[in-house]
Amino acid sequence: MKKTKLNKMIWYGITLMLFSFQIISCDENLADDSFNIENVLDLSVGNQDIILDQKLQDESLILNWNSGSNQKTNAAISYVLQIDKGESDFSSPLEYDLGKNIFSFKLESKVFNNILLNTYNILPGEAELFEARIIANFANDIIEPQTAAVSFSATPYKPVSNELFIVGNASPNGWDISNATALKPINGKDGLFEYQGKLSAGNFKFSVNQDDCWCQDFYNKNIDDEGILVYNEGGTGEDLQWEIIENGQYVLTVDILNLTINIKKIEGPVFSKLWIVGDASPSGWNIDTPQEFEIDPNDSFVFTYEAQLNPGSFKILAGELGNWCGEWYRPFTEGQDLSSTNVEQNSGCDVDNKWVITDETKGRYKITVNTLETTINIEKVNLYIIGDGGSNGWDINSPTPMEYSNGKYIFNGSLGENNSTGEFKISKFKGDWCDGDWLNAVSASQSITNTSFITTRGCDGPDNKWKLTDGDAGVYNITIDLDLEEMSITKQ
Repeated sequence: MKKTKLNKMIWYGITLMLFSFQIISCDENLADDSFNIENVLDLSVGNQDIILDQKLQDESLILNWNSGSNQKTNAAISYVLQIDKGESDFSSPLEYDLGKNIFSFKLESKVFNNILLNTYNILPGEAELFEARIIANFANDIIEPQTAAVSFSATPYKPVSNELFIVGNASPNGWDISNATALKPINGKDGLFEYQGKLSAGNFKFSVNQDDCWCQDFYNKNIDDEGILVYNEGGTGEDLQWEIIENGQYVLTVDILNLTINIKKIEGPVFSKLWIVGDASPSGWNIDTPQEFEIDPNDSFVFTYEAQLNPGSFKILAGELGNWCGEWYRPFTEGQDLSSTNVEQNSGCDVDNKWVITDETKGRYKITVNTLETTINIEKVNLYIIGDGGSNGWDINSPTPMEYSNGKYIFNGSLGENNSTGEFKISKFKGDWCDGDWLNAVSASQSITNTSFITTRGCDGPDNKWKLTDGDAGVYNITIDLDLEEMSITKQ
């Protein structure tokens, strides 16, 4: 009997504990005894005279407050912060609903500066009086909200431009400011830019946009030190420009925040190798062993690549193999027209534009990148029969075209029709004798039964040709596979 009574008492105690826990759980939004003290709500500001400076970025708006008092009711306290111009009586404040257990607030310098300029329309360099107040609201309705306020002044700065352009007859696009060349921002740092590319003998300066107006902001050369920038707001001030004496490849590092510039001439190409990467190319998205461009034997700044490009996209790797965020040549826009010569040399993974090949544009292409000029030419490769042994003679402007199909060039037609002992060679271009590449016979006056060939450039030669002999005239099929470097000539 005693044991049964004891068990009942234990069970009663457990039930009472569970019931008490349920009461506490249901009321926990109202209960908070951590503030059961008689605090008078108080608000303070870290600096009452805030002068923002883009160079420092460590000055900001910092507000701190204490808990206030829930008057020993265990009521939870939540906070709302308001900020407005002084003497505005918080008529249209910035308001931040901060919730519970928050006793500080910080606006970073850039954010606060943007608010001062664009929300309150305060001019850079002008101080404005502000007021902040904290409102403590209580979960128990019998306690009125409590407030505390503090005043401070704030002075914004004029941010430097996040764009910069080079303009002048030394720059790639001359004095055409609407087409001025953009510099590349460096690592997201305020005011830091870089230009890498060709500069010609002449002058240049920097604009903050491409507006067709010489009344915009410019950065000019300091009269005493060419390594120092002068900020000419609205195009005012002395129009001193930097001068390039010698054509070449240059790197310009420009800091418009600290008003410095470094001009460095590069001796020789910046990149010794280029590779094509993308599913439009034969090597696909293989960044470890992609297909490589050839260096022009007469110009180490020029790289060429020729291959069949299929539907897909591609870009050109210039830096370290295997590094997706390394150095690249990419178009200015995604899917940029293949006829455009614009190309951007950049690094990183943030902007990843690519050229696009479609079913309509697929075919064999020759890509030429000039790293000195920072230009690109992407042209379809066509083959033409030229010579008095062919149907159109020696007309380089209108040679006889071959058809391209499944990676092969094919000609079906007459040879020797106009000259039974004539000659012919094969061009990859038309328009001027020295404008492109040729397929020449290995030896002069080579028999059409010998299909060995070499590739020559321009007018460098040797200018060997295939020669028809008596009895060779007739209808022929000529097939050329440039990838395999194979050619067949079959009389029909």
